[in-house]
Amino acid sequence: MPPATGGTGPREDEEQEERIVVRDRRRIDPNGTAPRGGTDTAAPESAPADQPAGTAEPSEAGTPETTAAPDAGEVEKLSAELAERTADLKRVVAEYANYRRRVERDRNVAAEQATGAVLASLLPVLDDLDRAREHGDLVGPFGAVADQLTSVLTKAGLTPYGEAGDPFDPMHHEAVAHSLSPDVTEPTCVMVMRRGYRHGERMLRPAMVAVADPDPDAKPAESATPAEPATEPAASADAGEQKKGTDGPSTDGSES
Repeated sequence: MPPATGGTGPREDEEQEERIVVRDRRRIDPNGTAPRGGTDTAAPESAPADQPAGTAEPSEAGTPETTAAPDAGEVEKLSAELAERTADLKRVVAEYANYRRRVERDRNVAAEQATGAVLASLLPVLDDLDRAREHGDLVGPFGAVADQLTSVLTKAGLTPYGEAGDPFDPMHHEAVAHSLSPDVTEPTCVMVMRRGYRHGERMLRPAMVAVADPDPDAKPAESATPAEPATEPAASADAGEQKKGTDGPSTDGSES
């Protein structure tokens, strides 16, 4: 029956069957074992909606395609960059180790300087204790306190020096008097007026001393040697007595 005038035609679009396209992507010829020479030049279908864009479609065998190996130039470039980064890391480690040693050394020097400053401020007190000890005033509890103070300062590294009879050293002694003496053979400290002090290797104060030099006009002491016995004069005297007895008159009055 023909369609009515002004109506639509049969709904061919809805009734048309969906076209199915089959593409053979097998790499092996199904009729043999040799790889297929031709390639499928047909345009690939659009990726399904559930497949993320940019992902490679796995092969039918179930294994991903192998990536190409890097060339020799790329490997050499990466090796050079690795060696450079390793050298930088070693340099940074060495600089950090030097920094730690320098900081530790500066800390020790600062501590020694602070301790030396405190000990130097206590030196006048030690001078007063020495004068009191010379006059015999360090007795009783006061003497015990003085000894305890000296012991504590010694443990802190304070070392006194300067005794009578020490060779004179201008780097560690301050000469305030000079004399000549025949009893010394080199410049010698004959009297200590104020002791010097050291803190480790650092000198806090030089010793104040009186120095005596050798006297160039003094004569060396003569060594007394025992006199040898005079044997020859004694022998000659005995010979003279014997001759006198023979030449003189005999005791009985007879002539020889």
